[in-house]
Amino acid sequence: MAKKGEHRIKIGLICQICKNKNYITQKNKMETPEKLLLHKFCKTCRKVTDHKETEKLK
Repeated sequence: MAKKGEHRIKIGLICQICKNKNYITQKNKMETPEKLLLHKFCKTCRKVTDHKETEKLK
């Protein structure tokens, strides 16, 4: 039996306008193998923008 949380990885989300890393979240790499694109609030731009997955974190 697989360990709990074995398929979940931590990722960083980067703003598509100002290129700042604003959020860290988790995703299930088995259910969503493609990169995430979320519509979130950017603290630097001070508006809602698209945030794209950048890299895996430890």
